[in-house]
Amino acid sequence: MHIYAIGDIHGHLGLLQGAHDLIADDKARHGPGPVIHLGDLVDRGPDSRGVIDFLLAGIAAGQDWVVLKGNHDRMFWRFLRNPTEQEPGLRADLGWLHPKLGGPDTLQSYGVANAADRPVAKVHADARLAVPQAHLEFLAACPTLRLAGDCAFVHAGIRPGIALQDQSETDLVWIREPFLSEATSHGPLIVHGHTAIEAATHYGNRLNLDSGAAYGGPLSAVVIEGREAALLTPEGRRRLPGR
Repeated sequence: MHIYAIGDIHGHLGLLQGAHDLIADDKARHGPGPVIHLGDLVDRGPDSRGVIDFLLAGIAAGQDWVVLKGNHDRMFWRFLRNPTEQEPGLRADLGWLHPKLGGPDTLQSYGVANAADRPVAKVHADARLAVPQAHLEFLAACPTLRLAGDCAFVHAGIRPGIALQDQSETDLVWIREPFLSEATSHGPLIVHGHTAIEAATHYGNRLNLDSGAAYGGPLSAVVIEGREAALLTPEGRRRLPGR
């Protein structure tokens, strides 16, 4: 059995479509398999709305796709629910509308302009009118953990030493340390994104697929068999050796 996974999308619809094209080519050679998206669908890129529409359409058409929740997806959903509610895991001096986080880019894709430069209450009111309820319900329902094969798929990582069933949602969508520094086995291979690096990398106990699409990098799609992974490229599979 093989499983496909796609890293952090961040509003880049074209990159997402390209990743699915690579997966379709690989499926034609090797047979079908589920596709797990590791979250951060929105923010920073130009077409967050298009990304969610694409994913909803694929799922409605019966595609074997799983979409996990990332911290940016949760910030978007939380802002629409209550713009004054602090997001756990986010620095207290930041809010989702800060340009550094990319919230205004997401709202721009829904036709809500100048979100960083207007009163929050007005932006929230406009956003509630512009963002389809189906999008909010979809984001709310996205899981934060999926077990498949020899892997555990999450957005950010896990807290070492805590059983998977006892992990907090905030850790699953926000954690970096001590997860990134932990070199011992977590049991299953942890497949995650969240922490941008130059290229998808297999560390032995974890596999990071956030290759920086949010910052002009590529969007990584991989195929996983057991604990082995290969990056999908136009030339075919390129094995990612474990460190």
